[in-house]
Amino acid sequence: MSRGRRYYSDDFFFYQPSIPREAKGGIKAQSQRGAFASSWWAKRWIAVLESFNIGARLDRGRSYARKGQVLSIEIDVGKIKAKVQGSRSTPYSVEVSVKTLTPSEWKTLIEHFASQPIFTAKLLAGEMPQDIEKLFEEQGFSLFPTRYKDLTTNCSCPDWSNPCKHIAAVFYLLGEEFDRDPFLMFKMRGMTREELFNQLPGTVSGDAGEDAEESHEPSFPAQSLQTDVTCFWRGGDFSDDLYGKIEIPSVSAILPKRLGNFPFWRGKERFLETLETLYDQASQEGLNVFVGEIKS
Repeated sequence: MSRGRRYYSDDFFFYQPSIPREAKGGIKAQSQRGAFASSWWAKRWIAVLESFNIGARLDRGRSYARKGQVLSIEIDVGKIKAKVQGSRSTPYSVEVSVKTLTPSEWKTLIEHFASQPIFTAKLLAGEMPQDIEKLFEEQGFSLFPTRYKDLTTNCSCPDWSNPCKHIAAVFYLLGEEFDRDPFLMFKMRGMTREELFNQLPGTVSGDAGEDAEESHEPSFPAQSLQTDVTCFWRGGDFSDDLYGKIEIPSVSAILPKRLGNFPFWRGKERFLETLETLYDQASQEGLNVFVGEIKS
């Protein structure tokens, strides 16, 4: 089945480019120009894909990713599923399968993580250690695909090329998602964040064992209750520094920033930047209320 009208030129033929339907509520790439992703591991994912020399389809995939043509992406162990709006009314189904490592192979890797404290510290901080690729290679494994055949891709579109632009769009958005949560790369290779932390020394789950049974609840000195009802309801005197130092935080929206960007953000404005503006306004309003400078 063709994707459009065929045009012949000597021994080659090509198709008239199709115009995708406007997608409402799609996932738009955070990067609207220039390079995708910011962390070294996400950039590495994009660089690996671009090194496969799969041509102009990557360019069209970037355009689809930035226009919001990808409607949904689900990342599971060893498999990614997505819906991409193309030129037809029904979105195309995209599937990407990645070879996973066995539990014993992951056990070997985690033992080597544990032998290097900086690896454990970086992973617990939500970062991918710089030399982690080398560690994978030393054990005979690879964190990233080394050739395109390491990925099994399929799209329901009629394009005979594989990967098509719909698959390429998903690749680029995955790069941005790895930027937000590097543990998704481990999940793609067969190890979820929770499973990793359960086995990684230095975590609550990883260190649980016989020692955990010896822990005791902290004890507090017994205090007698006040028998005078009038004193009970009056309470004690408030100290002068009851509220401590009241000031606007030096870092705005620090808790949302620790959580990171919202997965597969669909809004026109960047999620954290929008929240930061709201936090700044709320902080100033809260300070005004506290000091009694309420504007009518």
